[in-house]
Amino acid sequence: MGSKYQRQAASLIQGHLTRLLQTQVNDPRVRLVTITAVDVTPDATRAYVYVTAMGSPEEQQEALAGLQSAASFLRREIGQRIRLRNTPEIVFRWDTSLERGERISSLLDQLWDDEADGPGSEP
Repeated sequence: MGSKYQRQAASLIQGHLTRLLQTQVNDPRVRLVTITAVDVTPDATRAYVYVTAMGSPEEQQEALAGLQSAASFLRREIGQRIRLRNTPEIVFRWDTSLERGERISSLLDQLWDDEADGPGSEP
């Protein structure tokens, strides 16, 4: 299967999942969830949905559990809304890119501060 099909399927799935989470899923655990990306496998049997949410680590785990419990409903709804060769299994994964980005930014800030305070700088 071509990568163009994968990208198009991922884009459609992301848009529909976002709308479904906003309008059809009543689980309060998934209220503040944001879908950051969707990757569809080359054979279109799985769609990896990357999510993030605000809150404590416990609240984030609750959100992921809420999404996993709604996965079969969401798959069925996606299958009815989008014409795909196969309706992929939806697998939710936590998107850690925001945390990594914040960590890198923090490290860069520390480097800049250390460099400014280092030898050769004026007191």
